[in-house]
Amino acid sequence: MISASPRLSRLPADQRDVTIADFLVPIRVGERMSTRLRNAALVVLGALVIYLSARIALPVPGSPVPVTGQTFGVLLVGGALGFRRGLAGVALYVAIGLIGLPFFAEGKGGISVILGSTGGYIVGFLLAGALVGRLAELGWDRRIAGSVGAMVIGNVVIYLVGVPWLMAVAHLDLGTGIRLGVTPFLIGDALKLVLAAAAFPVAWWVVGRRPGEE
Repeated sequence: MISASPRLSRLPADQRDVTIADFLVPIRVGERMSTRLRNAALVVLGALVIYLSARIALPVPGSPVPVTGQTFGVLLVGGALGFRRGLAGVALYVAIGLIGLPFFAEGKGGISVILGSTGGYIVGFLLAGALVGRLAELGWDRRIAGSVGAMVIGNVVIYLVGVPWLMAVAHLDLGTGIRLGVTPFLIGDALKLVLAAAAFPVAWWVVGRRPGEE
């Protein structure tokens, strides 16, 4: 487990590493499942959520990068599942796409997608899912400010990998890379970040009011 300084952690030591996904499985069902099986089911569910978010895709005129719901899906899954399960969920999604199934945006699949101009964004998904997951384990998702902060950091990580990759593959300069790989998506990303960030405090509020839950 990645260590965390007191400044990064927003929870007491005995409350860390618990994420909202630990409350997704009904108690009666969870009692009949081993921890390993429960985690595997959550990882598969996470990959499915990202796949479904990838079905939302619109082309951007002049840019090889489409507008998709993937960023929303990745950040949501990372924050819900935590570091290990979030990374595993994103990795499973990527692996299924790599073997050729149409799991990526616009119904694409195969290693050619990773090697293409949008491949860096997909690699960035892995890093963002893991990072947002770890921040959620530290309690960043319990309050709106921390939740927004975690989502912004995750989104920036995706761009930090995706834009240089786009520039290298498409032979673009920095200005063109930003114009084609960042600017068209800022408004949509802001909306997705707000939705993802707001979902977690609301979910924790609901969990805190479930009968028998503290």
